[in-house]
Amino acid sequence: MSAPARIPSAGPAQVTLRRLIQYALLFALVVIAASGLSGLLERLLTSGSVLASRDVGGLALSLAFTLIGGPLALVLWWFVWRRLDDVEERTSAGWGLYITAMYGVSLIIFTTSLLGMAASLIGRRDGDWAPALANGVVWAAIWLWHRWMWKHPGKPTAHLDDVRAVVGSVFGLLLGAGAGTAALSGLLDVAIRGFPLTVTVEPWWYSVLRSLVWAAGGTFVWWWHWFKEGGRRFQTSLVDSIMVIVGVFAAGIAALGGAGVVLFVLLRLAFDRDNPMNELLEPLAPALAAALVGALVWRYHRTASIRRSPSTTRASALVASAVALAAAASGVGVVVNALLAAAVSPLAGGATRTLLLGGISSLLVGGPVWWLAWNPRDQPQTAGTIPPGRRVYLIAFFGVSAVVALITLLVIGYRVFEFLLGDVTGGSLLDRIRAPFGLLVAAGLVAGYHFALWRHDRTLLAAAEPARRTLDQVTLVVGNHTDGDALARGVAEATGGARVTLWLRADDGGPALPVPRAGSAGEASPSAGTFTAEAARQVAAALDGVTAPHVLVIVGPGARLDVIPLVGTVSSSRSIERSGG
Repeated sequence: MSAPARIPSAGPAQVTLRRLIQYALLFALVVIAASGLSGLLERLLTSGSVLASRDVGGLALSLAFTLIGGPLALVLWWFVWRRLDDVEERTSAGWGLYITAMYGVSLIIFTTSLLGMAASLIGRRDGDWAPALANGVVWAAIWLWHRWMWKHPGKPTAHLDDVRAVVGSVFGLLLGAGAGTAALSGLLDVAIRGFPLTVTVEPWWYSVLRSLVWAAGGTFVWWWHWFKEGGRRFQTSLVDSIMVIVGVFAAGIAALGGAGVVLFVLLRLAFDRDNPMNELLEPLAPALAAALVGALVWRYHRTASIRRSPSTTRASALVASAVALAAAASGVGVVVNALLAAAVSPLAGGATRTLLLGGISSLLVGGPVWWLAWNPRDQPQTAGTIPPGRRVYLIAFFGVSAVVALITLLVIGYRVFEFLLGDVTGGSLLDRIRAPFGLLVAAGLVAGYHFALWRHDRTLLAAAEPARRTLDQVTLVVGNHTDGDALARGVAEATGGARVTLWLRADDGGPALPVPRAGSAGEASPSAGTFTAEAARQVAAALDGVTAPHVLVIVGPGARLDVIPLVGTVSSSRSIERSGG
């Protein structure tokens, strides 16, 4: 009886392709089934027992998605779930990506649906709440299902845990911060400007309560993933990067931007009251709310980064410095623009004054924050005190500002030639170039400052480096009895990688270097390798202090060793050449 034929196992490419297809198909089937179920549930909530009273086509589509897509999704899921007993299948990238993608999509959909339904019930008795409730319930069930698979005790999906925690925490943070800003803005606007005109339609606090519902939901989602799911405990580069990008960079932009607008409004109230008071105060409440919420988020993540790795702390400080410097530099550009505008059109005082106050407010907000974050008085004085990432920051800021300066210079050139070649009645040349010129001044100052710091750090690093050998090539002449190849390799290593060219003497050249001492009775004679290593050390010692790029070394006759510096073209070959005399 013949043995059964052995089926060859699938290769890595086939396994990867199979996983890609099955997880993409499973994702699509789950989405289709969820769409059908939510449609049917919506009809149950709104139509009672008469499901097809209207929109027969929509009902048919929901039934098809549910009764065809649902069973197919369950069958494929059962096939995938049984395979997860294999550790390799459970730890594959495809399964982790599927769980992460479906977890994030279901979380976002069910959260926004339920929060939208809850907000719509405030002050609206005839709100269309059924679609949101049906969508929220179905996708909440899918989220619970995938979270159960993620945390399953027998088949846990341990990899990409930090990704799922980051997705939930970032979504909740952005939702909570944005809605919290809107709610606080509504309260402050009523406190600053009084009751709005829309109170005749509905009370002003309805919109504030709706924003509070969204803010509470987003904050809870962030808390759940950041604390309950342990997002803050993951010591990974992804979590550190998200903390810096969202918690420091985005929050810093909101805080500084809001503070700049607040100061701008206050300056206008003091020096520029040409517009009605209600119009002047209109941007104050949203700006103040953005500044307060952004500062709160910024402060929390800045403090949390200090308790993490030193690289995260440095990155958050550099990002804070970058945001503040961008605000200060834009303020400088606007101030220059306003001063040139005043020089061109002295009679246009109102617009110029408003522009000048805008630049001053941006400069007054960004300048002190940059000074505190960067601390220009406490710069590194030795190479050892230069923190990692500083040179990358300097190069990045110099490069960006140099590109901005180049673009603005091209714009200025275009405006100049346009003025010279076109109609001169379209305004003065200074009026045409004042905006790009202000930006050019700001970008030039930033580029010059960071380039000077980069050169200073490079000088410190160069001074701290050990003196480099100028010896580049060695021509080694040895006798026939010497192991020349081994000696050449030893000289190359001892001289720090100098190129060694080996020549063999036509004559004997005397005994090998070094001259061996006669061994005493009972001692073994030193090996040839010992003589070669000692000879290489003697040659390297003789070359110590030689600064010529090319040196001729003649070994022999006897124990003689001649070192002759040469002046000439250095060979470009890096290989060890062997040639007869």
